[in-house]
Amino acid sequence: MGRRPARCYRYCKNKPYPKSRFCRGVPDPKIRIFDLGRKKARVDEFPLCVHLISKEFEQISSEALEAGRICANKYLVKTCGKDAFHLRMRLHPFHVIRINKMLSCAGADRLQTGMRGAFGKPQGTVARVHIGQKIMSVRVKEQHKENVIEALRRAKFKFPGRQKVCLSKKWGFTKVGTPATTRKCVLTGRLKTRSVRTATTTAATDL
Repeated sequence: MGRRPARCYRYCKNKPYPKSRFCRGVPDPKIRIFDLGRKKARVDEFPLCVHLISKEFEQISSEALEAGRICANKYLVKTCGKDAFHLRMRLHPFHVIRINKMLSCAGADRLQTGMRGAFGKPQGTVARVHIGQKIMSVRVKEQHKENVIEALRRAKFKFPGRQKVCLSKKWGFTKVGTPATTRKCVLTGRLKTRSVRTATTTAATDL
């Protein structure tokens, strides 16, 4: 029996149902890699950050997340080079979806119970997404801006619903302001770069 189409599980109807000791036998999600490219690049090497933002409250399957990741990565490697970006998937498929299997062979009506005991068995996992939540983010140098926007535009076709590609005002994946302002703080010692993240000193409380 083939996998049921993801359109059957698109909307967030019930409460979150994660894998637990009560919910066993859950298949592994298709997406296993969440960071791609040059992951250990310093924060000042890739100042520009672009996000793919969800515009719907919905569920995205792990298969769709994997397809979007592969699509964006393939385009970025081809256009920018494999060490010229850092792509991060921001969603994790924790919600378990179920299926109440029906027999379709001859004499099935004698064997199956129909809707009696209809609580299904785990079929796969999906990520629950809210409006305005980030699906994936890419940080690069300023010169690759157009390539990143195109990569995320292509990845949009792998997801259900509506998404928007947005340029971040923050510095890379950090929570601090624009690159120009932040560089001043780094030079004056108010900020310290720590690989992908930044650390503020005591004087940097007004950032």
